[in-house]
Amino acid sequence: MLSFWAKTSGTWINVMTILLGTGVGLLLRDRLPQAMRQIITQAVGLMTLVIGFSMVQSLPRIEAGPIDGIILALLAMVAGGLLGEWGQIEKRLIGVGDFLKKQFRGGGRFTEGFVAASLLFVIGPMAILGSLNNGLSGDHTILALKSTMDGLASVALTGSYGVGVGFSILPVLVYQAGLSLLAGTLATALPDPTNDPRILIVTGIGGMIILGLSLNLLEVGKVRVASFLPALLVGPLVVAIVKAWL
Repeated sequence: MLSFWAKTSGTWINVMTILLGTGVGLLLRDRLPQAMRQIITQAVGLMTLVIGFSMVQSLPRIEAGPIDGIILALLAMVAGGLLGEWGQIEKRLIGVGDFLKKQFRGGGRFTEGFVAASLLFVIGPMAILGSLNNGLSGDHTILALKSTMDGLASVALTGSYGVGVGFSILPVLVYQAGLSLLAGTLATALPDPTNDPRILIVTGIGGMIILGLSLNLLEVGKVRVASFLPALLVGPLVVAIVKAWL
């Protein structure tokens, strides 16, 4: 029987690297001119773009009857986006950021940094698969790799947005530790998570959301990314409905 710390060890490593990256970013922030900070943010935006494109490649692999996985993801994104707008998720997430900003006297782009980092660090297959693997076997290899990536991204994001990036550890802690602790139950429902259509559609939808985030980081447009978060729950439901009816 694994202990609480063994099941969640990868999450704690992730939290520490984000905090470390934020600290380094704060040290470098005042020593770099605005143009250089902007370049760093653009580099993160471009890398986020690459990550998003790699994640959406899972959609054609979905096997759920005659309907293409891309169409299923589109249906889930539309339905999830409407739910997100109805529930004002974007506004509520910004509200959490503003609350933390006020409580800890954060300045500048605190809320933008909190929202961007939270979405970037939580959405993705490594968070899901790594947390499940950690919870089942105590192996935190996947989350350790993710932690390294998140730590480096934290340095860059903090250079542009400030200390708000560090507070992204709150959703990371809740989400990843929660998945790790529920891993035994989830493993029964997902015997082969890497090929399960429900995981594939969540990964693909997550990639689309990450692409929206990259557009925001690159200042190409303003996508209401958080509003699409319910699509991550709607996606598996759409797959289940299609498989049951067709």
